Amino acid sequence: MGWVHARHLLELERIDGVCRLAAIVDADPAKTARFAAELGFNGAVFHDIGAYAEARVASATMVVTPTEKHREHTVRLVEAGHRVLLEKPLTGSLTGDAAFAAELDAKAPKAVMLAFQRRFDAALAYGRKLALDGAIGKVFKIYSALEDSGPAPNGYQSDGILPDMSVHNVDEILWITGRMPEQALAIGSRVYSHALTTCQEDFDDAMLYLWFGAGLTAQVQVTRNHVSGYRVETIVYGDQGQVQIGRFDQRPGEIVVEAFGRRGRSEPIARQTFPGGDGGPGAPEFVDRFGPAYKAEAAVFIERCRSGGDFPTNHNDGLRAQRVISSGMRAMLTVSNAATVE
Repeated sequence: MGWVHARHLLELERIDGVCRLAAIVDADPAKTARFAAELGFNGAVFHDIGAYAEARVASATMVVTPTEKHREHTVRLVEAGHRVLLEKPLTGSLTGDAAFAAELDAKAPKAVMLAFQRRFDAALAYGRKLALDGAIGKVFKIYSALEDSGPAPNGYQSDGILPDMSVHNVDEILWITGRMPEQALAIGSRVYSHALTTCQEDFDDAMLYLWFGAGLTAQVQVTRNHVSGYRVETIVYGDQGQVQIGRFDQRPGEIVVEAFGRRGRSEPIARQTFPGGDGGPGAPEFVDRFGPAYKAEAAVFIERCRSGGDFPTNHNDGLRAQRVISSGMRAMLTVSNAATVE
């Protein structure tokens, strides 16, 4: 993600002139050298977050370090006067998120923007608007899937597949509904890709069910096992039809949004296609789907830093999503505690 964000910052600098990428920071000198060469970056390079903060070469920073370092690095930068775009999740645990959010609320409530790029995705925004404008009647269910084509990379630090992956889906659902669920239940399994990586993760496949009351439910599906390709798909069900956002057809660079009416209509009542990104060779697979959203997110972050305005997402959005996930995990079902079929 550091590479992804830096590339978009350089594009904004070179094409739009709205910012300047002043420095990159990484503890590994070989990595920063390779990183700079790949990006064509000739600015400052640091190997220590403290030295970078003290150098005062910038006033805004994107933190894309391992989750276990998020709080430490963000606090250090905020204390130095930076505004920060922090990659999700806040800390990876409900206890850690709550403590971190409380610290920010007390000392710097407007300093951190949490990187929920789905809120800046044009396809999702269009689908959300169709649903909120009543195109499909009263919404009663939302289904959101995020499926990786392979396991987490060797050495990756994960606090669990639901805290690590489904935080995006849960925030998306809270954003669409504007509500917090009343109950949650999670189901997890280890069936395939966990054996292909050194990353220690609780499950390689999981589902999260949410109940909002008043006739509204949501289902989240996340997995590392979608071997035929990266899949991102959201379906919003209403009593007069449904909105389909994305579909898996081996064309992640073309995101189709369609709204269908009740049975009997042969054509969609609304349809629009949105471009994906072009990560190029070696880029993470999610860049092909969310590249434009990452760039839009970066542009909004820069604009709010320049204007001093509030961020559209913050640490409390991350805490809310983590509360939902943690609630589901407290009621986790696995093969060890599932009912036997007789």
